[in-house]
Amino acid sequence: MSSRSAQTAPAASFLIRKYRPSDRETVRWLCCETGFLGQPIDPVFSDRELFADFLTNYYTDREPESAFLLEIDGKVRGYLLGCRFPLRNQLSNFFQNFRLGVSVMKRYPRYNAASRRFIHWMLVNAWREVPASPRRTAHFHLNLLADARGISGTRALIDAYLQYLHERGEKKVYGQMVSFANRRGEKMFQRYGFKVLNRMEITKYRKLHPEPVYLCTVIKDLENFSEFKNEK
Repeated sequence: MSSRSAQTAPAASFLIRKYRPSDRETVRWLCCETGFLGQPIDPVFSDRELFADFLTNYYTDREPESAFLLEIDGKVRGYLLGCRFPLRNQLSNFFQNFRLGVSVMKRYPRYNAASRRFIHWMLVNAWREVPASPRRTAHFHLNLLADARGISGTRALIDAYLQYLHERGEKKVYGQMVSFANRRGEKMFQRYGFKVLNRMEITKYRKLHPEPVYLCTVIKDLENFSEFKNEK
């Protein structure tokens, strides 16, 4: 999940709505436009097709009912991709990763140096640098374009998903987000009632960003819905 520090969005009307199949390409584009610390992924990994496959396929193709979009003045500017079925997600990812691995091997000779470094990090370090997360708990990924990072729209998007989970009997939810010193992402989620479980440095950004970048796991208890509503 990419969560840059909240900025004041220009006055605009926003709408939170459920994902539709016709939104698939927009979600994939938005994923790539925010994939590098809220900026386009291209300096890190040039293969947008595989990047979007890896991060969005399960949510748009296997569990689209748990995805929500943020529109500003009629245009999709952010998404929250959710999952209520972690075991299904893990099984789907197992087979998808095998298929994507074959694609990477075929395309690797055409990749530039940055993309090859990204692949190397994925193979050697990624599994060691992703902090632990609850295995049988609902989760989500949140991505917003720069003009959609206002507090009100972000909160409405998160609240829509939390209410959706509560109505279906989910007891907890977690997310993972990138964070570093001058970003307030962790504090933002703490205001929404999330607790930080753990954080680990993501080394793939060491040559691309002047300060350490961390991946944090945040979690929220949904059992007391009246308390959740009073937080708004």
